[in-house]
Amino acid sequence: MPIAVDIDVMLARRKMSVGELAERVGITPANLAVLKNGRAKAVRFTTLAALCEVLDCQPGDLLRWEAAETSETGETADVAGG
Repeated sequence: MPIAVDIDVMLARRKMSVGELAERVGITPANLAVLKNGRAKAVRFTTLAALCEVLDCQPGDLLRWEAAETSETGETADVAGG
């Protein structure tokens, strides 16, 4: 996926558990795990804002764009989720 999620990096820097973050943000640990592991299709701005508030960071500290991989022919690989 071209958007990478670095919540685990911020959790380590803040020495915080997934459970504690989920409780403080107000989402379930399961939903936080989906987001943390890059399986989420979307994230609400309110959730992103809460994550940033609790982790004392900016959205760019949690999300980053990665270029799509290219094949040997130079074509961009299909990364669209269906």
